[in-house]
Amino acid sequence: MSLGTVRKRITAASARCGRAGEEVTLVIVTKGQSVATIRALYERGEREFGENRAQELAVKVDRLPPDIRWHFVGPLQSNKVRIVRPNVSLLHSLDRPELGPAWVKGPGLAPPALLQVNIGGEPQKHGVDPTEVVRVSGELIAIGVDLVGLMAIPPLVAPAEASRPFFRELKRLGQQLRDVDPGASALSMGMTDDFEVAIEEGATLVRVGRAIFSDN
Repeated sequence: MSLGTVRKRITAASARCGRAGEEVTLVIVTKGQSVATIRALYERGEREFGENRAQELAVKVDRLPPDIRWHFVGPLQSNKVRIVRPNVSLLHSLDRPELGPAWVKGPGLAPPALLQVNIGGEPQKHGVDPTEVVRVSGELIAIGVDLVGLMAIPPLVAPAEASRPFFRELKRLGQQLRDVDPGASALSMGMTDDFEVAIEEGATLVRVGRAIFSDN
């Protein structure tokens, strides 16, 4: 696949559900990709890039243009917040209440964040239980977290259509969050294998890497 193909598929998936392609932000996940590769995408007009390791993020931020909007999409340890917080536009993986105080601590306003939900109830995955979304969201908002929506990684299933119920459930939980904060409307869901289904179910951000960088 390629960037152009992914862009076309985003547009087509959006059209199938009556949405404009511009309603969906493509976050290009650049884990393991070189600075030169990211710069080439930047020169094609891309500005939204995602990393899941704090140290790798810091290195790339220092070597690439300052108008890139960096997203942190991986698990975040509290002791790495000091690296990630100054460098990102959005934290996708606020996966536990205990991370909230560390995120808001420090100079200036912390970047906005998404509450990560363990939508499949998988013990090996990060995220809050779906039944705890409203309670945890309220606690985070109360301490000053700019919570703008939800993120989830559904169980690995095939075909992609099997992910639809998980995306649909995250959308339902997102509505519950909007009842608490009407402005919290972002839904980060969908990756290489299922981003089109996620868009059809309401994703506002999709996190895609392999489909862009793979030769297949």
